Amino acid sequence: MNIIITGASSGVGFEAVIELIGNQHNKIVALARSEEKLNKLQEIAFALNPDCTLYAAKFDIAHDDYENVLIPYVKDRLGTVDVLINNAGSLINKGFMQSTQLDFAEMLQNNLLGHIKMIQHLAPLMPPKSHILNIGSMGGFQGSVKFPGLAAYSASKAALHTLTECLAIEFAERQIAVNCLALGSAQTEMLEKAFPDYQSPVLAFEMGKYVADFALNGHKFFNGKIIPVAHTTP
Repeated sequence: MNIIITGASSGVGFEAVIELIGNQHNKIVALARSEEKLNKLQEIAFALNPDCTLYAAKFDIAHDDYENVLIPYVKDRLGTVDVLINNAGSLINKGFMQSTQLDFAEMLQNNLLGHIKMIQHLAPLMPPKSHILNIGSMGGFQGSVKFPGLAAYSASKAALHTLTECLAIEFAERQIAVNCLALGSAQTEMLEKAFPDYQSPVLAFEMGKYVADFALNGHKFFNGKIIPVAHTTP
């Protein structure tokens, strides 16, 4: 499988890469904004599997150059893309009345618009029976319990969920499946920064393993689905 994953330098994305490099048949392009953390990812990955095919590249999905930088990079190393995991994102924990328009714009930029740019540029490289997996959140899942301070974040994730449903229809003729995992909390750096006193019952490597497996196999059973991945109900 030729796989691209964003937000790969930490948390669930990092752990998903570690899971994916275990299969010798996978060729992976891992993207993130932190070159230092990507170097660490490569170091760990090649220590675990010296024969893995992993290309780690610094790239900001919202602001960097797709046509002149990313697309030539992907074509040169992968050619085509079987799986795209849109995992990159950010979180602001701030009360609604204290949140600025820039806070909401930042959440939409990082959690929605960047993924739109990624999909628009990479879809032409995706053959039939490929899979786009968006990483959403229970914060944006209809009917789930909402938390104060996450209005901007949750709204941006809800938009990503709806985008998933729309693209599943638009890409049907291309035979590209599009799904979204609405993740509950996992113990990641982003969670710890936003909620220092909270301990998630799910470890990052557990969620990363689930994401990796679903990215490779979920489209055999699902398309256009927003799937909640959380211990609690609703």
